[in-house]
Amino acid sequence: MQTNPSFGTLYVVGTPIGNLEDMTVRAVRTLQEADLIAAEDTRHTGKLLGHFQVTTPQISYYEHNQQQRIPELLNKLRQGKSIALVTDAGMPGISDPGYELVKACWEAEIGVVPIPGVSACVTALSAAGIACDRFVFEGFLPTKGKARQERLEALKPESRALVLYESPHRLRQTLADLATTLGRERPIAIARELTKLHEEIWRGNLHQSLDRYTEIQPQGEFTLILAGATAAKIFLSEDVLKDELTKMMKQGISRSQASRQLAQQTELSRRKLYQLALEIELSDRSDN
Repeated sequence: MQTNPSFGTLYVVGTPIGNLEDMTVRAVRTLQEADLIAAEDTRHTGKLLGHFQVTTPQISYYEHNQQQRIPELLNKLRQGKSIALVTDAGMPGISDPGYELVKACWEAEIGVVPIPGVSACVTALSAAGIACDRFVFEGFLPTKGKARQERLEALKPESRALVLYESPHRLRQTLADLATTLGRERPIAIARELTKLHEEIWRGNLHQSLDRYTEIQPQGEFTLILAGATAAKIFLSEDVLKDELTKMMKQGISRSQASRQLAQQTELSRRKLYQLALEIELSDRSDN
């Protein structure tokens, strides 16, 4: 969709999740040059602006006033004003109402420019030691009831790494629910207070995490990184395995390669399957 060049621009500005040194030079300049800053909490953002000597005026934009604020902000953008959208921490639109304003700008043909910054999700993934070449961001789970249980069940077979956010007072219950649904041995990394003074990243499995946070009172904001589900192995009888190996070898696949491929789908070792492949050849020769 093309944007109207006579309109202003909405800048989606990433801010630190703790350590102010993570603020980018580009983000500071954008806040300085904007006509207005739309902030989730003007008092919280005011401290950030004071630290970087930014004097741009603010206006509040948060979950409970977004419906009245969006038309007001769109009107200013249509007048050619530039607005910087910030959240309390991280990138706007991730688990906050920034999405609604961004969507409204696109629908109104108003330009949107991202100014990238820190994200708790990506920061935790980078240090979790859990395979994250593919991952799913879930944010906060439903807090209770049927919706929570259905969401947990839907995540059970997910093979990609899972990223969740959780508050300290719900952490223990969430870990218990995850262990019940996903299995007590599922690997997990728990990141707390990322980039702040008391930053901590712990790694183990869900069973161990329950033990840990039974003894320790959860404090701070948490990001949970869970390993994806491992595909269930297929258990087959020797007759069925021989049939599969025979089909593969008739296609020109070598005994070694056929054994290796089938080993990836079963609980049998490649050596065991190779022995079965040899038995198939011996029986074929005796038939001749």
